Amino acid sequence: MLIELRIRDYAVVEDLGVTLGPGLNALTGETGAGKSIIVGALSLLLGERAASSAVRAGAERASVEAVFDVSRHPFLRARVRELGFEVPDGLLVLRREVAAEGRNRAWVNDSPTTAGVVGDLGSALVDLHGQHEHQTLLRAQEQGLILDAYCKAGDPARRVREAHQRVQEIRKELEEREGRRETMSEQADFLQFQAKEIEAARLQEREDTDLEAELHRLQHAEELLEGSTTLHETLYGDEGSVSEAIARAHAVLKKLVRFDPSLGSVGQLLDEALRSVEEAGRLAGEYAGGVEYDPDRLEHVRQRMDLIFRMKRKYGPELSDVFDTYSRVKQELAEMEHGGEDMIRLRKELEEAEVALSTAATELSALRVKGGAELAEKVAGILPVLGLPEAAFEVELNPLESIGPGGAESIAFLVAPNPGFEPMRLSRIASGGELARVMLALKAVLADVDAIPVLVFDEVDAGIGGAVANSVAEKLHDVSQRHQVLVVTHLAQVASKAAVHLVVEKVQEEGKTVTRVRHVAEADRVGEISRMLSGDASSEAARTHAEELLKGR
Repeated sequence: MLIELRIRDYAVVEDLGVTLGPGLNALTGETGAGKSIIVGALSLLLGERAASSAVRAGAERASVEAVFDVSRHPFLRARVRELGFEVPDGLLVLRREVAAEGRNRAWVNDSPTTAGVVGDLGSALVDLHGQHEHQTLLRAQEQGLILDAYCKAGDPARRVREAHQRVQEIRKELEEREGRRETMSEQADFLQFQAKEIEAARLQEREDTDLEAELHRLQHAEELLEGSTTLHETLYGDEGSVSEAIARAHAVLKKLVRFDPSLGSVGQLLDEALRSVEEAGRLAGEYAGGVEYDPDRLEHVRQRMDLIFRMKRKYGPELSDVFDTYSRVKQELAEMEHGGEDMIRLRKELEEAEVALSTAATELSALRVKGGAELAEKVAGILPVLGLPEAAFEVELNPLESIGPGGAESIAFLVAPNPGFEPMRLSRIASGGELARVMLALKAVLADVDAIPVLVFDEVDAGIGGAVANSVAEKLHDVSQRHQVLVVTHLAQVASKAAVHLVVEKVQEEGKTVTRVRHVAEADRVGEISRMLSGDASSEAARTHAEELLKGR
């Protein structure tokens, strides 16, 4: 529900607030008071292009802000959250600013966004009838959704979408596999050569780093042998070695300990030092015993490293990349070997998916044909009482060349407002009043399935009166039982049905003319409706008629 609309510095409006209520809200007032300006400002929140000329003369920017209560609309709340916005207390605030110079801006609940996002959300909340471009029912896709909702065809429509997606996925996989298979077939010999070459190399994990270390040792075998031998002899092997010197020191210490036992701790350190030196010497000796200059092994390592270098340069840059290449090549060769079986399986799955799609589309089409005829009959039955006695309404189902995600046909609502003319799409109706009344008829029939909570009718009463005016008022009242309705009207019959009556008027404040909106209290409604009937709020005849209209609510 639209709770409040706030307009600042838009057209001739300086600062205007409009508070609305549930049910039917009537906006009345003298011609030129600014009713159309309010509707025009609201259309900015539905995606209308913002022109700098809309900014009030002398102001830097115009702003339009609307507060909606979406607490009873979980689908709308979910949609807002999907866009990354929160909905505190179920309230949604849409705002746009139009700059006289510079950049225009938009917000959702005080978070900056684009005008497109605000327009998308606004169009999901408000359907404005009177200006073609803002009416969701003028869009073919929306007409299809509305018809499916009317036909209670939501489940078949969902199955069609899912089946169509499945068909597309299998077709895409088939095309990709065909492409890969064709490419791999052309490269089969090359792939087999790569696999054999890598297999023949018999590479091992980390072999390159291990061989590099071994090559370094083999190239310096003489230095390693000489150094490790010297280390062994110095620490352990020769007379006068470090281990003998420590042993002599230990013997001296034993004598000293007899005179001062506190030197015993030094003995412990010498014991540990002796054990460490002897172990280091032993290990150096073992290493020296294992060092051998092997020209054949050196040459083998060099050849092996050269092979690995060539494999890395060809399939690398790292050895792990060579293994990855081997895995990929083997997988592609396996796909070539078993690809025929996969293709047979996929073609069978595609055939089954196409049957499922055709079955779901056939069921959906049957519901649409039956529901479309019923909808057309009901709408056509309402149009005469709305002042379109000769109008014809049709739901056109045009078969498509192939089943799409929306089914086997396109859907269009057609109308011929006057006899002798071929039915045309709703968007081609030139008269705003005729279009608004066609839309009112549709909304009356679709009241239970139409998800848009707020309906705005601007030109619905253009060129009508008498019994037709009463019928229009009744239909607006009926629709307002399931939607919030805002109607801009000059008809007393319509205004008398309103739950909330708002009057737009121009007043003089501080020497300038400003537009104001006031709520008409119940006690004052007779006067306003009398003015609408006769132009004279004090006319006794008009007041009597006004009282009768208000009693008939």
